[in-house]
Amino acid sequence: MRQSVWPLLVLFVALALAGLSAFKLEQGRAGLVTSKMSVDKTPATIWRLPGEASGPVVVIAHGFAGSQQLMLGFAQTLARAGYITVAYDLKGHGRNAVPMSGDVTSIDGTTRLLVEELARVIDASLALPGADGLAVLGHSMATDIIIRHAIADPRVQATVAVSMFSSAVTGDAPSNLLIINGEWEGRLVDEAARVIALTDPSAGFDQTLGDLANRTGRRAVNAPNVEHVGVLYAPTTLRESRDWLNAVFNRPNDTPIKNRGGWIVLLMMSVAALAWPLARLGRPLRSSAPPARPPSGMFWCATLSPMIITPLVLWPMEIGFLPVLVADYLAIHFAVYGLISLAVLWRAGALHLDWAGALLAIPITLFCILIFGGVLDRYVASFLAVEARIWIIAAIALGAIPFMLADSYLTEGGRAPLWRVLVVRISALASLGIATALDFDGLFFLLLILPIILLFFLIFGTVSGWVGRATHRPVAAGLGLGIFLGWALGVTFPLFAG
Repeated sequence: MRQSVWPLLVLFVALALAGLSAFKLEQGRAGLVTSKMSVDKTPATIWRLPGEASGPVVVIAHGFAGSQQLMLGFAQTLARAGYITVAYDLKGHGRNAVPMSGDVTSIDGTTRLLVEELARVIDASLALPGADGLAVLGHSMATDIIIRHAIADPRVQATVAVSMFSSAVTGDAPSNLLIINGEWEGRLVDEAARVIALTDPSAGFDQTLGDLANRTGRRAVNAPNVEHVGVLYAPTTLRESRDWLNAVFNRPNDTPIKNRGGWIVLLMMSVAALAWPLARLGRPLRSSAPPARPPSGMFWCATLSPMIITPLVLWPMEIGFLPVLVADYLAIHFAVYGLISLAVLWRAGALHLDWAGALLAIPITLFCILIFGGVLDRYVASFLAVEARIWIIAAIALGAIPFMLADSYLTEGGRAPLWRVLVVRISALASLGIATALDFDGLFFLLLILPIILLFFLIFGTVSGWVGRATHRPVAAGLGLGIFLGWALGVTFPLFAG
């Protein structure tokens, strides 16, 4: 009796918490008017108070592998404060199907093209009804873009740089610069201190320097207990951004700050938790016996050999068959890694055809992409695939499927001891780390994707365990989550035309 009650209870609680979280997040949109515009194929969203009241424009740019959804907190907070906010997808990101191009290592290459794109978005934004004044706000990679434009454009009255790195900053340019970092961002915190010292060597954080009226204002702030992504959701970040712009444009600081971060975490956890009771629906197709535990020697060979062999084999190769930064390498790495591991398992007789498991992979894939991915797209980051990404997703999935099948078999469909699970997944991440160390210049961007893969293992590795324990079919989770991993990476990596 208890076994039949628990899934229903978890289902009810997860749905209730997901509904509450979505309701709280939707409140951030309440009372605001949104509209879409396309600026030379660059998609943008306009947020403002109803009635088309006049106000300064704030153009908001996201960082590498991000999208305008990541910047929703800024767009909604500042729109509620009376600003006309315009968030857009940079080239190759989110819904923007125009790929990045040029030399990513040169200021006159990709950077210049992204600055030109920002200039076009700004011109279109200042043509909106009621536009009166201009500020720019950017995160991470986009800080260099907004700073270089702000220095060249006298219309920019304020600059907000979150997780800033830019060699273009001087002691008095760009106009009225606010720098915000997460407390745990290490080198970026040091960079902020260096930039503030250009204005006053004796100054530190939380001090306002210069003269806002003369556009020489400077301020650096650390948001407590957050890192490179968490800084986007920190109340300190949103409050400081609002207050800085209000000081520049002489507006009152009496509008609310919505805490989105906590509700987003709760929503994602609640939606993921739905997989536990739903996985038990696959019990009618449950295998009569759980997967056999690989012997110790086979386990270590199937885990450590691909970790070492894969980066060494691929190191001398030139891989560039996808119009996406380093995703083609990642697809091949996953494929080689997974096939080596599966070959060891097959040689030892640990693999077998499982058509029922393949059938179960279909609802798992649909749940991950449509339900979890739909929520992610609405509140966190772009997850819909524009047409240009479909074949990219397919190519990455072809590599991710053997990778995740190997993971599922080695973790025994969720029944392996915790130490084995940790060895399997740490080895996979270590292999990518070795590859990056061997070709740092070519694979540097992999370092920015590793946290996404780690988060994938934390969330969907748990889901894999639930499915495996409920069905005794490693193929179901391995195949379903392999397709989903291909989708997730295919919509995250920026499009790039070399």
